[in-house]
Amino acid sequence: MGYRVAVVGATGNVGREMLNILEELNFPVEKIHAIASRKSIGLEVAFGDRVLKCEDVEQFDFTAVDLVLMSVSGAFSREWAPKIGAAGPIVIDNSSAWRMDPDVPLVVPEVNPDDVEWASRKNIIANPNCSTAQLVVALKPLHDRARIKRVVVSTYQSVSGAGKEGMDELFDQTKNVFVLGATPPKTFPKQIAFNVIPFIGAFQDDGYTDEEQKMWKETHKILDADIALTVTCVRVPVMVGHSEAVNIEFHEPLDEDEARDILRESPGLIVIDKRDDKGYMTPKEAQGEFPVFVSRIRRDPTVEHGLNLWVVADNLRKGAALNAVQIAELLHDRGLIRQKALA
Repeated sequence: MGYRVAVVGATGNVGREMLNILEELNFPVEKIHAIASRKSIGLEVAFGDRVLKCEDVEQFDFTAVDLVLMSVSGAFSREWAPKIGAAGPIVIDNSSAWRMDPDVPLVVPEVNPDDVEWASRKNIIANPNCSTAQLVVALKPLHDRARIKRVVVSTYQSVSGAGKEGMDELFDQTKNVFVLGATPPKTFPKQIAFNVIPFIGAFQDDGYTDEEQKMWKETHKILDADIALTVTCVRVPVMVGHSEAVNIEFHEPLDEDEARDILRESPGLIVIDKRDDKGYMTPKEAQGEFPVFVSRIRRDPTVEHGLNLWVVADNLRKGAALNAVQIAELLHDRGLIRQKALA
Protein backbone atom coordinates (compact mmCIF):
# COMPACT_ATOMS: atom_id res chain seq x y z
CA MET A 1 0.00 0.00 0.00
CA GLY A 2 1.33 3.42 -0.92
CA TYR A 3 1.12 6.78 0.77
CA ARG A 4 -1.27 9.64 0.33
CA VAL A 5 0.91 12.54 -0.80
CA ALA A 6 0.25 16.24 -1.35
CA VAL A 7 2.52 18.56 -3.32
CA VAL A 8 1.99 22.17 -2.21
CA GLY A 9 3.12 24.70 -4.79
CA ALA A 10 2.42 22.22 -7.57
CA THR A 11 2.26 24.79 -10.37
CA GLY A 12 5.79 26.15 -9.84
CA ASN A 13 8.99 24.89 -11.47
CA VAL A 14 10.04 22.84 -8.43
CA GLY A 15 6.52 21.64 -7.62
CA ARG A 16 6.11 20.24 -11.12
CA GLU A 17 9.52 18.63 -10.86
CA MET A 18 8.53 17.03 -7.54
CA LEU A 19 5.57 15.41 -9.27
CA ASN A 20 7.81 14.24 -12.12
CA ILE A 21 10.38 12.70 -9.80
CA LEU A 22 7.85 10.99 -7.53
CA GLU A 23 6.68 9.21 -10.67
CA GLU A 24 10.17 8.60 -12.12
CA LEU A 25 11.43 7.00 -8.90
CA ASN A 26 8.26 4.96 -8.43
CA PHE A 27 7.75 6.35 -4.95
CA PRO A 28 4.88 4.37 -3.39
CA VAL A 29 1.91 6.69 -3.90
CA GLU A 30 -1.64 5.55 -3.18
CA LYS A 31 -3.18 8.96 -3.89
CA ILE A 32 -1.62 12.23 -5.03
CA HIS A 33 -2.93 15.77 -4.59
CA ALA A 34 -1.70 18.90 -6.35
CA ILE A 35 -2.19 21.87 -4.01
CA ALA A 36 -1.82 25.53 -4.89
CA SER A 37 -3.05 28.98 -3.94
CA ARG A 38 -6.61 30.03 -4.68
CA LYS A 39 -5.64 31.76 -7.93
CA SER A 40 -4.40 28.43 -9.31
CA ILE A 41 -7.47 26.32 -8.45
CA GLY A 42 -8.40 24.17 -11.41
CA LEU A 43 -5.08 24.52 -13.20
CA GLU A 44 -3.83 21.15 -14.43
CA VAL A 45 -0.44 19.53 -13.79
CA ALA A 46 0.92 16.17 -14.91
CA PHE A 47 1.70 13.15 -12.75
CA GLY A 48 2.94 10.40 -15.05
CA ASP A 49 0.18 9.79 -17.58
CA ARG A 50 -2.42 11.35 -15.29
CA VAL A 51 -3.61 14.93 -15.12
CA LEU A 52 -4.24 16.48 -11.71
CA LYS A 53 -6.41 19.52 -11.06
CA CYS A 54 -5.01 21.86 -8.45
CA GLU A 55 -6.86 22.04 -5.15
CA ASP A 56 -7.10 25.07 -2.85
CA VAL A 57 -4.65 25.01 0.05
CA GLU A 58 -7.16 26.97 2.16
CA GLN A 59 -9.81 24.25 1.80
CA PHE A 60 -7.67 21.10 1.72
CA ASP A 61 -7.87 18.65 4.65
CA PHE A 62 -4.24 17.79 5.48
CA THR A 63 -5.32 15.17 8.04
CA ALA A 64 -6.14 13.01 5.00
CA VAL A 65 -2.52 12.70 3.78
CA ASP A 66 0.66 11.08 5.12
CA LEU A 67 3.33 13.19 3.46
CA VAL A 68 3.51 16.75 2.11
CA LEU A 69 6.18 18.12 -0.23
CA MET A 70 6.21 21.93 -0.28
CA SER A 71 7.81 24.39 -2.66
CA VAL A 72 6.45 27.79 -1.70
CA SER A 73 7.77 31.11 -0.41
CA GLY A 74 9.35 31.34 3.02
CA ALA A 75 6.49 33.49 4.31
CA PHE A 76 3.90 30.99 3.07
CA SER A 77 5.82 28.11 4.63
CA ARG A 78 6.18 29.85 7.98
CA GLU A 79 2.39 30.16 8.09
CA TRP A 80 1.42 26.77 6.70
CA ALA A 81 4.12 24.21 7.54
CA PRO A 82 3.36 24.17 11.31
CA LYS A 83 -0.38 23.84 10.62
CA ILE A 84 0.19 20.96 8.23
CA GLY A 85 2.67 19.24 10.55
CA ALA A 86 0.24 19.55 13.45
CA ALA A 87 -2.41 17.83 11.29
CA GLY A 88 -0.25 14.71 11.12
CA PRO A 89 1.78 14.44 7.89
CA ILE A 90 5.51 15.03 7.69
CA VAL A 91 6.31 18.18 5.71
CA ILE A 92 9.39 18.29 3.48
CA ASP A 93 9.84 22.00 2.85
CA ASN A 94 11.92 23.53 0.06
CA SER A 95 11.84 27.13 1.29
CA SER A 96 14.41 28.87 3.51
CA ALA A 97 11.92 29.26 6.38
CA TRP A 98 12.95 26.30 8.54
CA ARG A 99 16.51 25.50 7.55
CA MET A 100 18.19 27.03 10.58
CA ASP A 101 15.51 26.09 13.13
CA PRO A 102 17.28 23.89 15.73
CA ASP A 103 14.22 21.64 15.95
CA VAL A 104 14.02 21.03 12.19
CA PRO A 105 16.48 18.68 10.45
CA LEU A 106 18.19 20.07 7.35
CA VAL A 107 18.89 17.00 5.25
CA VAL A 108 20.87 15.89 2.22
CA PRO A 109 20.47 12.09 2.23
CA GLU A 110 24.01 11.35 0.98
CA VAL A 111 25.46 13.52 3.76
CA ASN A 112 23.42 13.42 7.00
CA PRO A 113 20.66 10.79 6.63
CA ASP A 114 20.39 10.07 10.36
CA ASP A 115 19.02 13.54 11.03
CA VAL A 116 15.60 12.47 9.71
CA GLU A 117 15.19 10.48 12.93
CA TRP A 118 14.32 13.65 14.88
CA ALA A 119 11.88 15.08 12.34
CA SER A 120 9.00 14.34 14.72
CA ARG A 121 9.88 17.40 16.83
CA LYS A 122 7.86 19.61 14.45
CA ASN A 123 6.96 17.15 11.69
CA ILE A 124 9.02 19.34 9.33
CA ILE A 125 12.20 18.52 7.40
CA ALA A 126 13.98 21.31 5.53
CA ASN A 127 15.51 21.04 2.08
CA PRO A 128 18.72 23.10 1.74
CA ASN A 129 19.47 25.88 -0.68
CA CYS A 130 20.07 24.50 -4.18
CA SER A 131 23.73 25.56 -4.23
CA THR A 132 24.36 24.12 -0.77
CA ALA A 133 22.91 20.72 -1.69
CA GLN A 134 25.30 20.04 -4.55
CA LEU A 135 28.25 21.48 -2.63
CA VAL A 136 27.90 19.27 0.45
CA VAL A 137 27.42 16.11 -1.65
CA ALA A 138 30.87 16.79 -3.13
CA LEU A 139 32.48 17.89 0.15
CA LYS A 140 31.25 15.07 2.40
CA PRO A 141 33.45 12.16 1.19
CA LEU A 142 36.55 14.36 1.03
CA HIS A 143 35.87 15.72 4.53
CA ASP A 144 35.54 12.17 5.86
CA ARG A 145 38.98 11.34 4.45
CA ALA A 146 41.10 14.44 5.13
CA ARG A 147 39.04 16.90 7.26
CA ILE A 148 38.26 20.15 5.50
CA LYS A 149 39.73 23.30 7.02
CA ARG A 150 38.52 25.99 4.62
CA VAL A 151 36.42 26.28 1.46
CA VAL A 152 36.17 29.17 -1.04
CA VAL A 153 33.18 28.92 -3.40
CA SER A 154 32.12 30.98 -6.40
CA THR A 155 28.73 30.01 -7.78
CA TYR A 156 27.38 30.36 -11.31
CA GLN A 157 23.64 30.08 -10.72
CA SER A 158 21.03 29.65 -13.44
CA VAL A 159 17.96 31.84 -13.79
CA SER A 160 15.62 28.95 -12.94
CA GLY A 161 16.71 29.51 -9.35
CA ALA A 162 14.53 32.62 -9.51
CA GLY A 163 11.53 30.67 -10.78
CA LYS A 164 9.58 30.82 -14.03
CA GLU A 165 9.76 34.61 -14.01
CA GLY A 166 13.56 34.46 -14.13
CA MET A 167 13.52 32.02 -17.03
CA ASP A 168 11.00 34.15 -18.92
CA GLU A 169 13.10 37.27 -18.38
CA LEU A 170 16.25 35.67 -19.78
CA PHE A 171 14.34 34.34 -22.79
CA ASP A 172 12.63 37.64 -23.54
CA GLN A 173 15.75 39.76 -23.09
CA THR A 174 17.88 37.45 -25.24
CA LYS A 175 15.31 37.46 -28.03
CA ASN A 176 14.72 41.21 -27.89
CA VAL A 177 18.40 42.20 -27.85
CA PHE A 178 18.44 41.50 -31.59
CA VAL A 179 15.20 43.33 -32.33
CA LEU A 180 14.40 46.44 -30.31
CA GLY A 181 16.95 46.03 -27.51
CA ALA A 182 16.73 44.08 -24.27
CA THR A 183 13.56 44.52 -22.22
CA PRO A 184 14.07 46.29 -18.87
CA PRO A 185 14.85 43.97 -15.93
CA LYS A 186 12.05 43.08 -13.54
CA THR A 187 13.00 39.84 -11.81
CA PHE A 188 16.74 40.63 -11.72
CA PRO A 189 18.31 43.96 -10.70
CA LYS A 190 20.22 44.30 -13.99
CA GLN A 191 20.02 42.82 -17.49
CA ILE A 192 20.73 39.09 -17.33
CA ALA A 193 20.94 38.38 -21.07
CA PHE A 194 24.60 38.39 -22.21
CA ASN A 195 25.62 39.41 -18.68
CA VAL A 196 26.49 38.07 -15.25
CA ILE A 197 25.21 39.57 -11.99
CA PRO A 198 27.39 39.17 -8.84
CA PHE A 199 24.40 39.57 -6.56
CA ILE A 200 21.67 37.11 -5.49
CA GLY A 201 19.26 37.79 -2.63
CA ALA A 202 19.64 40.83 -0.40
CA PHE A 203 22.72 42.58 0.97
CA GLN A 204 23.53 42.10 4.64
CA ASP A 205 25.45 44.49 6.90
CA ASP A 206 28.76 42.67 6.30
CA GLY A 207 28.53 43.11 2.51
CA TYR A 208 27.60 39.50 1.82
CA THR A 209 24.15 38.58 0.53
CA ASP A 210 21.68 36.35 2.31
CA GLU A 211 22.15 33.79 -0.49
CA GLU A 212 25.85 33.63 0.38
CA GLN A 213 25.12 33.43 4.11
CA LYS A 214 22.70 30.55 3.50
CA MET A 215 25.47 28.48 1.96
CA TRP A 216 27.88 28.70 4.88
CA LYS A 217 25.23 28.46 7.59
CA GLU A 218 23.57 25.44 5.95
CA THR A 219 26.91 23.73 5.30
CA HIS A 220 27.78 24.16 8.97
CA LYS A 221 24.48 22.61 10.06
CA ILE A 222 24.57 19.74 7.58
CA LEU A 223 28.25 18.87 7.52
CA ASP A 224 30.55 20.48 10.11
CA ALA A 225 30.41 23.78 12.00
CA ASP A 226 34.22 23.97 12.09
CA ILE A 227 34.66 24.36 8.32
CA ALA A 228 35.54 27.94 7.36
CA LEU A 229 33.54 28.84 4.25
CA THR A 230 33.40 31.99 2.15
CA VAL A 231 31.11 32.41 -0.86
CA THR A 232 30.41 34.69 -3.82
CA CYS A 233 27.08 33.98 -5.54
CA VAL A 234 26.69 34.98 -9.19
CA ARG A 235 23.65 34.78 -11.48
CA VAL A 236 24.50 33.74 -15.05
CA PRO A 237 22.45 33.58 -18.28
CA VAL A 238 21.85 29.82 -18.10
CA MET A 239 18.30 28.43 -17.99
CA VAL A 240 18.84 25.38 -15.72
CA GLY A 241 21.85 24.07 -13.81
CA HIS A 242 24.09 25.60 -11.16
CA SER A 243 27.88 25.42 -11.32
CA GLU A 244 30.44 26.05 -8.59
CA ALA A 245 34.19 26.66 -8.56
CA VAL A 246 35.28 25.15 -5.24
CA ASN A 247 38.68 25.63 -3.60
CA ILE A 248 39.29 23.35 -0.60
CA GLU A 249 42.04 23.41 2.03
CA PHE A 250 42.39 20.26 4.15
CA HIS A 251 43.91 19.53 7.54
CA GLU A 252 45.49 16.35 6.17
CA PRO A 253 47.21 15.50 2.88
CA LEU A 254 45.00 14.36 -0.01
CA ASP A 255 46.29 14.19 -3.56
CA GLU A 256 44.12 14.67 -6.62
CA ASP A 257 44.24 11.02 -7.72
CA GLU A 258 42.97 9.74 -4.37
CA ALA A 259 40.32 12.47 -4.29
CA ARG A 260 39.17 11.43 -7.76
CA ASP A 261 38.90 7.79 -6.64
CA ILE A 262 37.01 8.73 -3.47
CA LEU A 263 34.51 10.87 -5.38
CA ARG A 264 33.95 8.15 -7.99
CA GLU A 265 32.91 5.72 -5.25
CA SER A 266 30.66 8.18 -3.38
CA PRO A 267 26.84 8.19 -3.54
CA GLY A 268 25.12 10.77 -5.67
CA LEU A 269 28.29 11.77 -7.54
CA ILE A 270 29.68 11.22 -11.03
CA VAL A 271 33.22 12.25 -11.88
CA ILE A 272 33.82 13.52 -15.42
CA ASP A 273 37.41 14.67 -15.42
CA LYS A 274 39.55 14.21 -18.51
CA ARG A 275 42.20 16.71 -19.43
CA ASP A 276 40.98 17.52 -22.89
CA ASP A 277 38.68 20.19 -24.29
CA LYS A 278 35.53 18.13 -23.68
CA GLY A 279 36.46 16.31 -20.48
CA TYR A 280 34.33 18.27 -18.01
CA MET A 281 30.67 18.84 -17.19
CA THR A 282 28.57 21.90 -18.00
CA PRO A 283 25.12 22.90 -16.70
CA LYS A 284 23.56 22.26 -20.11
CA GLU A 285 24.67 18.61 -19.96
CA ALA A 286 23.55 18.26 -16.33
CA GLN A 287 20.01 19.43 -17.08
CA GLY A 288 17.50 16.67 -16.38
CA GLU A 289 20.08 14.48 -14.62
CA PHE A 290 19.98 13.25 -11.02
CA PRO A 291 23.66 13.23 -9.91
CA VAL A 292 26.06 15.93 -8.84
CA PHE A 293 28.93 16.06 -11.34
CA VAL A 294 32.54 16.83 -10.41
CA SER A 295 35.18 17.91 -12.91
CA ARG A 296 38.51 19.80 -13.07
CA ILE A 297 39.95 18.05 -9.99
CA ARG A 298 43.43 19.44 -9.46
CA ARG A 299 45.93 20.36 -6.77
CA ASP A 300 46.08 23.89 -5.38
CA PRO A 301 49.81 24.53 -4.94
CA THR A 302 49.28 27.77 -2.99
CA VAL A 303 48.38 25.94 0.26
CA GLU A 304 49.85 22.88 1.96
CA HIS A 305 46.87 20.58 1.39
CA GLY A 306 44.61 22.04 -1.28
CA LEU A 307 42.39 20.98 -4.17
CA ASN A 308 40.20 22.72 -6.74
CA LEU A 309 36.92 21.24 -8.06
CA TRP A 310 34.22 22.19 -10.57
CA VAL A 311 30.80 21.05 -9.29
CA VAL A 312 27.66 21.04 -11.46
CA ALA A 313 24.06 19.89 -10.89
CA ASP A 314 20.51 20.44 -12.09
CA ASN A 315 19.26 22.91 -9.47
CA LEU A 316 15.62 21.94 -10.01
CA ARG A 317 16.48 18.28 -9.38
CA LYS A 318 19.27 17.60 -6.86
CA GLY A 319 19.12 21.23 -5.78
CA ALA A 320 15.43 21.01 -4.92
CA ALA A 321 12.85 18.44 -6.06
CA LEU A 322 15.06 15.34 -6.23
CA ASN A 323 16.54 15.98 -2.79
CA ALA A 324 13.01 16.33 -1.36
CA VAL A 325 11.88 13.03 -2.88
CA GLN A 326 15.09 11.34 -1.70
CA ILE A 327 14.25 12.52 1.83
CA ALA A 328 10.80 10.96 1.36
CA GLU A 329 12.45 7.70 0.26
CA LEU A 330 14.67 7.82 3.35
CA LEU A 331 11.64 8.29 5.60
CA HIS A 332 9.93 5.36 3.85
CA ASP A 333 12.96 3.09 4.20
CA ARG A 334 13.18 3.84 7.94
CA GLY A 335 9.46 3.48 8.55
CA LEU A 336 9.07 7.07 9.69
CA ILE A 337 5.98 8.01 7.65
CA ARG A 338 2.87 7.38 9.73
CA GLN A 339 0.12 6.11 7.45
CA LYS A 340 -3.46 6.88 8.32
CA ALA A 341 -6.15 4.30 7.75
CA LEU A 342 -7.90 4.73 4.43
CA ALA A 343 -11.45 5.98 4.77
